[in-house]
Amino acid sequence: MTLRETDAASSSQVRSGIDVPPDLVMGLLGSADGNLRELERLLAADLHVRGNVVTVTGQPADVALAERVVTELIAVVAGGQPLTPDAVRHSVTMLVGADNESPAEVFSLDILSRRGKTIRPKTLNQKRYVDAIDAHTIVFGIGPAGTGKTYLAMAKAVNALQNKEVTRIILTRPAVEAGERLGFLPGTLSEKIDPYLRPLYDALHDMMDPELIGKLMASGVIEVAPLAYMRGRTLNDAFIILDEAQNTTAEQMKMFLTRLGFGSKIVVTGDVTQVDLPGGARSGLRAAAEVLGDIDDIHFAELSSADVVRHRLVSEIVDAYEKHGGAAEAGPALERAPRRATAHRARR
Repeated sequence: MTLRETDAASSSQVRSGIDVPPDLVMGLLGSADGNLRELERLLAADLHVRGNVVTVTGQPADVALAERVVTELIAVVAGGQPLTPDAVRHSVTMLVGADNESPAEVFSLDILSRRGKTIRPKTLNQKRYVDAIDAHTIVFGIGPAGTGKTYLAMAKAVNALQNKEVTRIILTRPAVEAGERLGFLPGTLSEKIDPYLRPLYDALHDMMDPELIGKLMASGVIEVAPLAYMRGRTLNDAFIILDEAQNTTAEQMKMFLTRLGFGSKIVVTGDVTQVDLPGGARSGLRAAAEVLGDIDDIHFAELSSADVVRHRLVSEIVDAYEKHGGAAEAGPALERAPRRATAHRARR
């Protein structure tokens, strides 16, 4: 329930009281009031909590936004979703934008659960990315580090395997640091490629039991291999993920995409601002954005610093580098990405 009135001290300000169900107050405010402090940092209106009533004071537009944010966050908590300062920040970003999306709906899209941990989108663009994976055969997830491109794709792959939508998962990355000349490195094949594929193994262990992973890899149901080992194959009934795709050449990208077989799905992830190809070679990910953009059933999902789900400083670091020239190197794919609105900061 919301009760709004004009502040007698200033005719330009209004005050609103929002009743919070008593059993949801702790979840809304967060540990040590961390969620409340994040709201105060992001919103221009003043917030005050007494008992189970949140009082909002400020200019009419600021109060209206705060009312909507608090009401949506109450819905998130009521739905059983954990609310954190990061979730508060992403919710404000959604509600400040023009998309009119409900954070409660975004946060309730569960992909995979294991040992009490549920993997789900945490931002609007992440939800759109996950929806695109459901709707298209080939999806490119393009964005900076920490936006969940690969992690969400792998969660969808594991979910598809568990639901028997595919019979195997294939995970691949270009071993660009070694120039893909793995034969010149010391050790067995596994020892040579392990450093380049370790991030994929780490994500798998978050989603599946380690013993089961070993059995599935031994039987070929899950395959983790360098990109060079995809050549000459046709991959049927598989969920295939190419990670770090910015470090493919145009020829490698074409080779990989044409491995697609019947009943398969491909997700390509990468960050076109982090190209490590030697000799200034052009990224196959950039070329794909130009060449394949008009083909039906191929979708390009753009993520930005607003979708970073690591420490809050990561998104600020990404933005800082973009301001100092990173955006100029982003290529056509990121140039088409819509700019995300930023939340008002508290005037304290």
